[in-house]
Amino acid sequence: MTRQVPPDVDNVEPYSPLNCTHTALRHASRQLTQVYDDAIAPSGLTSSQAMLVTRLDELGGAPGGTGPSLQALAKRLSIQISALTHALRPLVRDGVVEVHADAKDGRTKRAVLTEQGMKQTRQMYVLWQAMNLRLDSVLGEGTGAELRAMATKVASPEFLAAMKDDPV
Repeated sequence: MTRQVPPDVDNVEPYSPLNCTHTALRHASRQLTQVYDDAIAPSGLTSSQAMLVTRLDELGGAPGGTGPSLQALAKRLSIQISALTHALRPLVRDGVVEVHADAKDGRTKRAVLTEQGMKQTRQMYVLWQAMNLRLDSVLGEGTGAELRAMATKVASPEFLAAMKDDPV
């Protein structure tokens, strides 16, 4: 995608954070992250770690299983493999997740929750659900669902493709 420089930069309106979707979403995201971090703290997980262990659980990473490959987990989380390995380090250190070589292909690494990790994940689910209900209550009927639907739309591959098709 080629970046186009606006032809008349001298007559551009000044930036206003009140009219910037990006600024509003970043601010809301940081605030929601803090709210959820505080809510699930008793589980010993942060909201970022909660997302990771949730996806790991969804992809068959229960204790005793083979677990997903790190590549599959990174893809599901929409992050680079290097970011995933960085995020896994404290979880491995704290005994929440184990990473092991694939039985058939030693070059492939797989991740599974430990028994302790599964317990913390279940605790986090209870705390998260309570916070989600509280958030919906504070936002008002239907607003939480609308917010999630809009966020899902913005996070979709279709949205990204549409934005790339019409460069600024």
